[in-house]
Amino acid sequence: MAGELLIPPSPAVIRLADFDSGSKAGFHGRSNSEKILDEDIKKLAALDDAFSARKDHALLIVLQGMDAAGKDGIIKHVMTGINPQGVNVYSFRKPTEQEERHDYLWRESKVLPERGRIAIFNRSYYEEVLVVRVLPELLSEESDSLRSGRCWDDRYEDINAFERHLTRCGTIVMKFFLHLSKEEQRKRLLKRLESPAKIWKASDADLAGHRRWDAYVEAYEEMLGNTSTTWAPSSLTRRAGPETIPGAPATEYTRQCALCQTGVSPGTPRRTSRASAFAA
Repeated sequence: MAGELLIPPSPAVIRLADFDSGSKAGFHGRSNSEKILDEDIKKLAALDDAFSARKDHALLIVLQGMDAAGKDGIIKHVMTGINPQGVNVYSFRKPTEQEERHDYLWRESKVLPERGRIAIFNRSYYEEVLVVRVLPELLSEESDSLRSGRCWDDRYEDINAFERHLTRCGTIVMKFFLHLSKEEQRKRLLKRLESPAKIWKASDADLAGHRRWDAYVEAYEEMLGNTSTTWAPSSLTRRAGPETIPGAPATEYTRQCALCQTGVSPGTPRRTSRASAFAA
């Protein structure tokens, strides 16, 4: 199931039109996805206990997606049942003046998870090859070298090297692109305006982003084709619709990859050197 969502390793030619934004990712209706989500939440909770106790790895989950793609909903549903003491969620918006005086990886580098902990990035350093690419005037304060013809290739290379460094040091990097169609985004943006519970999310930037849909699609395709690697693969996942609920595909994928990459299984905590001494 998870393999159907993976973006091939870079360099790759990605066309989002080739990926069905309405895909059920192997789930059969809302009741089926709800059942699987509930089961996986319980498994993730048990897995989290062992993950925290062993402290062999850190887990970094990166969520990217167009406006209204459902990043908040994924966090809410997938991480239900996880001990909040071991999880930090960071939302990265427009850089502050201080952040702009540093390199573009600086602010995320400050909040990377330690071993035994999970960090979720709601948007991330990938904004620097997405929003900044669509709105190049945001580079006006950058150095001339970053405005050169190789700017984006250099940034893809830097991001890949950064994530390679993290994985070599024991951090599992999992990246999800929340996929939706232009029409689905339009419907969700309108729903924000019509719903008292969601109108606080609405902004003029939503409409401006929707008008630049094609430019964002091109930026995402280039990013996915150049930064999905064997050590930090990218995955496409659909937010939710009438037949699925938020987070079901991502929950299944997170559980499988965590088991695969850490060897952690519920109920089998690592014996520490101190415990081994007592057992001797």
